[in-house]
Amino acid sequence: MKKLLVLITSLLLIVFAAAGCGSDTKQASTSSSAAGSPKVLKVGATAVPHAEILEVVKPLLAKQGIDLQIVEFSDYVQPNLALNDKELDANFFQHEPYLKNFMEEHKNVKLANAGGIHIEPMGIYSKKIKNLDELKDGASIAIPNDPTNEGRSLLLLEKAGLLKLKDGIGVKATVQDITSNPKNFKFQEVEAAQVPRTLDDVDAAVINTNFAMQINLVPTKDALFMEDSTSPYVNIVAVREGDQDRPEIQALLTTLKSQEVKDFINDKYKGAVVPAF
Repeated sequence: MKKLLVLITSLLLIVFAAAGCGSDTKQASTSSSAAGSPKVLKVGATAVPHAEILEVVKPLLAKQGIDLQIVEFSDYVQPNLALNDKELDANFFQHEPYLKNFMEEHKNVKLANAGGIHIEPMGIYSKKIKNLDELKDGASIAIPNDPTNEGRSLLLLEKAGLLKLKDGIGVKATVQDITSNPKNFKFQEVEAAQVPRTLDDVDAAVINTNFAMQINLVPTKDALFMEDSTSPYVNIVAVREGDQDRPEIQALLTTLKSQEVKDFINDKYKGAVVPAF
């Protein structure tokens, strides 16, 4: 009888041990599978320079187990809507004044600034003149029509000595806030991405650097006047409110602020894009 009990006990121990090993093996396999699957991070961006910078970041994040998927946009509206609708994890194309204004106009959009990366100085360009002094009475000037960039462009024109704005109006300026326009300039308000296309038809145009670069304009060489490095318009990574501390977002920010990215920006853009870190 004792021998039978010993035999039964031994068999039970073997069964339990085998079951335990099977469970451990399954868990190890599951963990290994999870560890081997990179986490997808979808980031919306305009083509130049944002998507180009993200292409540098992509292999660096891959080493950290993050699959960066870059979704390109050609306008300033859809990237924020797509992020708010959870079609993206982040976007990289705008400065904070634009984001704040966007959320004021779209009350259902709840996004946040996760961190600043670089500055793209806005510039005044022309195919018809070589110096702003050559602008004649009644000359036409194209400017972006979105609220933030319109104000920014008017502030730049004021800094260049071409007009005067209402005191204290700042970034919210519109053409209605011009208090002095000695040469009676005519302003064409155009979607920011379309301003470069007006260069053949206007006397001058105020163009965001990313769009200027898309038509092979080099801001430091081709702009007649441009913002300096003190510009407050730092381009940021935007996320949904509450996502700022997500590990993948923090990894993205850390990598965007790495020496590799700084070197790329300085070598590629020659001062047209300035690191803000």
